[in-house]
Amino acid sequence: MNTANENIKITLLALGCSKNLIDCENMSTQLKLAGYNVINDVPKSDIVVINTCGFIESAKKEAIDAILDVADYKVPNGNVKKIIVSGCLSQRYPEDILKELPEVDAVLGTAHYGDIADVVAKLATEFDKESDKINLTTGVGGYKHLIKERELSTEAYAWIKIGEGCLNRCTFCAIPLIRGSFVSRPMEDIVEEAKIIASRGVKEIVLAAQDTTNYGIELYKERSLTKLLRKLSEIEGIELIRVMYGYMDGITPDLIEEMANNPKVAHYLDIPIQHGSNRILKAMHRRDTAELITSRLEMIRKAMPDCIIRTTVMVGFPGETEDDFTELKENLKKWKFDRLGCFIFSPEEGTKAYDMPDQIDEETKQRRYDEIYELQKQISAEQSKKRLGTVTKVNICSVSDDGIFYVGRSYGESPEVDPVIYIASQEEELHIGDFVDAKIVDCSDEYDMTAVTI
Repeated sequence: MNTANENIKITLLALGCSKNLIDCENMSTQLKLAGYNVINDVPKSDIVVINTCGFIESAKKEAIDAILDVADYKVPNGNVKKIIVSGCLSQRYPEDILKELPEVDAVLGTAHYGDIADVVAKLATEFDKESDKINLTTGVGGYKHLIKERELSTEAYAWIKIGEGCLNRCTFCAIPLIRGSFVSRPMEDIVEEAKIIASRGVKEIVLAAQDTTNYGIELYKERSLTKLLRKLSEIEGIELIRVMYGYMDGITPDLIEEMANNPKVAHYLDIPIQHGSNRILKAMHRRDTAELITSRLEMIRKAMPDCIIRTTVMVGFPGETEDDFTELKENLKKWKFDRLGCFIFSPEEGTKAYDMPDQIDEETKQRRYDEIYELQKQISAEQSKKRLGTVTKVNICSVSDDGIFYVGRSYGESPEVDPVIYIASQEEELHIGDFVDAKIVDCSDEYDMTAVTI
């Protein structure tokens, strides 16, 4: 450790998905190991690292806005001396960022998270002058930067990356261009990291990849998520294992059986389906059909009647007619997903859908988005009411800003994207990461629930 680095303050900002948070945690750990003072205060920082998302237009806009916000604090207006932009936006548009945003001093692509300490060291020698721009964006993805002993953002749970990149070639998606083809992380590495996490007292782990159900397909020549779940469930101290980002055709009978019978695996699935019209699903180059979705949902709910299922859909895909949209809505009414996120299609450079004919106007896209939101609000409320009066284990994640409630999640709520469960704090003293038995007593809020400990 270089003690001279202690005076250099660095803030890291994670934008976008959980995979970006994992990468940010790893960069933070690398910087701390190099002796830098990692803080969470942009105005007081010497260097700010912005780890970006570039998946869709709204994510790109968020990233650019964040860069401009940080630039307001750069000398001579503030204390920030250097700005580093990493992640998906850097991977896609490195030259554009350096040209159009002159406040940015370095860009790091998705294969270069492991170089963060070296880049900071170089920039730190040039605080008092304009430095040469750094562009490290060759290659994509990989695991070089992952540190099993990384510092976590919370004591309540830990994300674990089990795969990088994507084998699927959806016509609307730029992820394979940004992150490369799917590469499974060796099972022994994942298990070792989970053991380290458990040794710190963290009881919940959340598995992440672009497609978790494809885990092992190229490394072990077969889908191996079921085997991984068994291995992870053997780790002492781990009480809950959550699977995110699956494909419907990857939710196989053996995986469903393992989830149903393994007490440590959450009865929770996040399965983005993207649409409910077979015509649009085919145009998207999705492997699923409406019939497959129906049959898999029936299989899941038969094996796990209490399973909470989350999905994502997209509206405004090129050529989406009113009939296609109506079919999506009718199927959502039938499928009754507990949770749903909706995206508006944005044409992404390099994808097949970018210049497809019959692009949908923005007004129609927004109307369809609003209709899906209102429909799902009703469905989610109906689904939540089924949990009223049930007893569940709640993982205490934080305390509300007013100090009145503990904020937690059960097996049915994933971090960051799902509702939360509020427990009155005066009932008993609880701690972050505690798992407590609680009875759900109110579901009247639009999404969140209230519970009491028992």
